[in-house]
Amino acid sequence: MKDPRILLVGHPNVGKSALFHHLTGQYVIVSNYPGTTVEVAQGALRTRPDQLVVDTPGIVTFPARSEDEQVTVRALLEDEHYAVIQVGDAKNLRRTLHFTLQLAELGLPLILVLNMVDEAQAYGMQLDLESLRRTLGIPVITTVATRGQGVEELLRALEKVQPTLLHLTYPPPIEEALEALIPHLPPAPVAGRGLALLFLSGDASVETWLRDHLSSADYALLEQIRQDLRARLPEPITSVLQRTREHFIRNLVGRTLAQEQRGEEPFSVRLGHLTTHPLWGIPILALVLYALYWFVGVFGAGTLVGFLEETLFGKIINPWMVSHLERWIPWPFLSQMLVGEYGLWTMGITYALALLLPIVVTFFIAFGILEDSGYLPRLAVLTNQFFSRIGLNGQAVLPMVLGLGCVTMATMTTRILNRPRERILVTFLLALAIPCSAQLGVVMGMLAGISFSATLIWAGVVVLVLLTVGWLAARLLPGERTPLMVELPPLRWPLFSNVLIKTLARLEWYIKEAVPLFLLGTFLLFLLDWFHLLPGFIHAAEPIVTHWLGLPPEAAAAFLLGFLRRDFAATNLFVMESQGLLSPIQVVVAMVTITLFVPCIASVFMIIKERGLKTALGMLVFIFPFALFVGGVLYRFLSLVGWHG
Repeated sequence: MKDPRILLVGHPNVGKSALFHHLTGQYVIVSNYPGTTVEVAQGALRTRPDQLVVDTPGIVTFPARSEDEQVTVRALLEDEHYAVIQVGDAKNLRRTLHFTLQLAELGLPLILVLNMVDEAQAYGMQLDLESLRRTLGIPVITTVATRGQGVEELLRALEKVQPTLLHLTYPPPIEEALEALIPHLPPAPVAGRGLALLFLSGDASVETWLRDHLSSADYALLEQIRQDLRARLPEPITSVLQRTREHFIRNLVGRTLAQEQRGEEPFSVRLGHLTTHPLWGIPILALVLYALYWFVGVFGAGTLVGFLEETLFGKIINPWMVSHLERWIPWPFLSQMLVGEYGLWTMGITYALALLLPIVVTFFIAFGILEDSGYLPRLAVLTNQFFSRIGLNGQAVLPMVLGLGCVTMATMTTRILNRPRERILVTFLLALAIPCSAQLGVVMGMLAGISFSATLIWAGVVVLVLLTVGWLAARLLPGERTPLMVELPPLRWPLFSNVLIKTLARLEWYIKEAVPLFLLGTFLLFLLDWFHLLPGFIHAAEPIVTHWLGLPPEAAAAFLLGFLRRDFAATNLFVMESQGLLSPIQVVVAMVTITLFVPCIASVFMIIKERGLKTALGMLVFIFPFALFVGGVLYRFLSLVGWHG
């Protein structure tokens, strides 16, 4: 990323993505920022196709804390900029201006966009834009990004944007430290004064960048200047910087913002308060989670998958493909590789398009609605206390709930978590103890046919494993739990076009990156079957299945199928129960064991892609023996207490 570009920056949930789509039009590229796992969206400015616009991850303030925020700092430090557009919430002017000052001190060509001005006006806020422009020395534009209001004015401002010249005067010790630092800084896309202020603040990304661009002796000199300043100040450097900026902002807001007294609060505001209320927030949360599970898990993974997999592919497309390809291709190896039991089409493409595509589409739509409505951060707030018990914060709730629809896709959504430690922990818990919707339906059907107590035993063991293993893993993994810090935007109706554009962009990722994983996994299974290695695996598993788990030998095949897809195993066991081959104890033991298995081979490849081969292998080495251990212990416990269903 070296060509001059337009950078969109701002706090989370301020409408950056909506503004980005109005600026760039239809074609958007979503890819990882170089050297990271963090995705950024890029697109050509619609009025100038040769000018690239980059939508950076949301950032609260400098210094950056999470990997996403560090990507924004890296983009500011490492890329060449035609302009930087800060998108802020017009209702939270004071908070927005804190970040504006930090960006202005970097000396970049800066434009401040105060978005959601319609909501600010609904609160009775009146802004003196001319006073803001004169004081800050930058263009200040108001927008309603969801409707495209103000975008044309922004495009005109981009034609004549200039570097900022704003200069705040800090207490003498800081000014002296800045004077000492600036001559020793390397050339950078940002002003030396701004770079020095970020270094004094202790920004990790800036420290890394300086180490890469300076000799060890020169960096040690900078560090010594910072240490001397810390010794001179009675409080942290960031506190002194914050207080100086706060004094400036207080005076500026006092001159530029007037607020009328209005009557009753809008309904959306009152509903927003209820969603985080300790009492009323819980039933609202339950309703949202149920709607999410129904839309993704029942409608997407049930109704749509049933139609596509069983009817469209199972009865129409696949029979036609099998009959024609077997007739056209005379080589058994090739025809079986394409349309055999483990064929690239009959299993790989069928799974990817008929099984997971409906789940992916409904998930991305649901995620876009939660994102655009402003409910997503409220979900995190309400579940924060529960997840804190296993070393996580409330942001973990979304991957966990979506895992009930599809663990493979839920593993991908762990990218929303701030730190690698949390992503690893949630990925591990998803792989271990969260049943996907397809499996959950079979499991609940089998257990309900035995007794309610069978369902309680299964659920109790799975939840106990989730809490216990999560608690232990959180203490074994290095690092501390990230405190939950989220901005609560107002609740609003999602904009259909915005949700649609986001869904299409994410589907492009699915087709490019996830589908090849299914084809690769299918090909490996085909090779195992073609060279007659699968029966050997089944035979090798029989002693564990019969002697330790107390199950019939036929259950070994079900557990092997469980590695392909957990619901295959559950369905196989369901058939065995209907034939009278499983007792109630054996059903409960089998359901617990298969639930604690890794969901499917596709999820294994997704874990490898997201967390790396070494981490994925570590998870697998633990999960498979642990699932068998829990199943065997449960079998002996239920036999000892004499439970018979």
